[in-house]
Amino acid sequence: ERSCLRAWAAHSRALVGRWTAARCGGEARQVRRQQRDDFRELLLSIRGLPAALSALPLELTVLYNSLLFTVGASDSAIKEEAEGIRQGLLRVLEACGSCGVDLGTEELWHKVLQEVTVEELQAPLHRLGALQAAWWLAASRLGSVAGLFQLLSAAEDPGRAHCSERQNKLLSMIKAWQVPPEGASLPLVQSTKDLKEILCTAVAFLQGLQELEAGNFPTAISLLQEAAGGFCSKKILAQIYTCLGCCAQRMGKPQTALQHLKRALQVDFQCLPALSHVAAVYHELGETDAEMQALTLLYEALGSNSPGAASSSPYFLMQTELLVHTPLLTSLLRHHHPSEVKYLLAQRCLQDGRVADAVEHYLDFLSLLQEGLQQQIPLDGNSVVPRIPEVFLEAASALEQAGRHQDAITVCEEVISRTTDLIPRVLRVEERLEQPECPLPGAGLAGGLLSQKESLCCLSWRAAGYLHQGWAWAKLGESKEAVTQFSRCLSDLLRVQLHGSGIKWTESLQAEVEVLQKIRLLSLIGRGMQFLELGRHKEALLDFQHSLQTSPGDPAAASYLVQTLWKLNRKQEAAAQWQKFSQGSPGEDGQQQGQGRPLPLYLVSCLEQAMFPHSEPLARSIQDYLGAATQDT
Repeated sequence: ERSCLRAWAAHSRALVGRWTAARCGGEARQVRRQQRDDFRELLLSIRGLPAALSALPLELTVLYNSLLFTVGASDSAIKEEAEGIRQGLLRVLEACGSCGVDLGTEELWHKVLQEVTVEELQAPLHRLGALQAAWWLAASRLGSVAGLFQLLSAAEDPGRAHCSERQNKLLSMIKAWQVPPEGASLPLVQSTKDLKEILCTAVAFLQGLQELEAGNFPTAISLLQEAAGGFCSKKILAQIYTCLGCCAQRMGKPQTALQHLKRALQVDFQCLPALSHVAAVYHELGETDAEMQALTLLYEALGSNSPGAASSSPYFLMQTELLVHTPLLTSLLRHHHPSEVKYLLAQRCLQDGRVADAVEHYLDFLSLLQEGLQQQIPLDGNSVVPRIPEVFLEAASALEQAGRHQDAITVCEEVISRTTDLIPRVLRVEERLEQPECPLPGAGLAGGLLSQKESLCCLSWRAAGYLHQGWAWAKLGESKEAVTQFSRCLSDLLRVQLHGSGIKWTESLQAEVEVLQKIRLLSLIGRGMQFLELGRHKEALLDFQHSLQTSPGDPAAASYLVQTLWKLNRKQEAAAQWQKFSQGSPGEDGQQQGQGRPLPLYLVSCLEQAMFPHSEPLARSIQDYLGAATQDT
């Protein structure tokens, strides 16, 4: 047995020596898998004999090295339970004449650390405990880690393990934990001191993320700053600064957020999520030029294959990035697809009135769509890209504003043709629970039927397509064709039958109904305006009256109604209506948006075109008329 122990110890030293040589020669990544297999084989040989106290220090050290190579060879986040650690603990109990097969891992650690007092086993058990903590951290089991370090520190100086209420208890316990000495006869492939530093960094990072998610921002800032000063790679450091930036932004400190995010990019210029957040902060500040510059840089960076900062040095097998992976971190560090950034550029340009740039970006996006972009856009609800028909309608709006009316008509025709077969002849909207929203119209088919929400969406898209075509034909001077398109829009909206007051409708359903009502209002105003152009004043009057029924107090509809009455020489009625609307309270303003959702971007240009352009001349004419009537009286 002694000769076997000497041979195994020599073999272990040789394997560690080979790893040290590979690190110095820059071949660490290439030899990891071979080293993992060699240590596994050595561990199986040792476990071929019954557990013995004399062999356990070697066995536990080989197990420690083997597990580190298992982690390092995978080079991905730790997921499964470390079964090798459990087997090692059971071997320790077996050598001490005890048993713990029926115990869970936490109970097993408690039993081993409470009952095993052999001095030679304390150091290897503590090293193995640090590895166990790493596995539990990877599973975000911070409570288990705290309990383990409480046990590991129990035999040490209580004053050293004590932590004040102001300090983070888990961090304090890990920092207070005394690293066991490393014996020259049983070398390690990664020192326990380095492992302790990695644990401290990972704990601070994880707890900082937890506090950030809970909304405890000052505590989150403190913990993330602790992590930033810890033992980690440039890649992880950039991620920590990105999280600090997001935390500062949520605290309402955009300038501080920008400092942290820029620091993240200085550390790792390929930390593109930080650049995404920079654009978002500039958007929040209203600094459009800076936002557009950030988005342009992001789009260019996503299109290149420049390497970012490497993960931890290949010399280290256990790394911080293997221990920290939470849903919040995944969300904060989500990489946008280039198409999403292209859409953001188009949207921001349209919102800022940069019509020519918006058209260019939208057309680029639509061309990408033809190349199969739809399969590349995430459908998990996290994408910045709205439903594809809405993008088409936004593109049509940009084309209209750029004076490319025929192109706008063509784009709208695409939306109309794609949604026609998805809309029932009669759409009943009732007070009932809605089905889940489908990602795309084509994906919403179930037995040929769509949910109420999906049907309303399709109907609003097609009606908006007709609405845009109406305005486009009007700009081309084709009033009759414009009237036809506005009429088709209104005819579509007659398909909807609303049942109930709307109080019990779901929020999303109520929002879609509000959009349909806004489309109806804009279409009635648009058709009324074209009737005025054609000299059909009575028909125009009816449309403006219906507009006010749809949206009482709407200033554009009210102004056009007054103007039409004036043109029909019904000046007394016109004056009475003008007085009524001019005295109306701001709260009755029909331009106010519903509570369900803001006005879709694709309707903003239609709203602007529907505004009454002659308010002051009309007001003067009516005031003159009222003044003359008063003098006559």
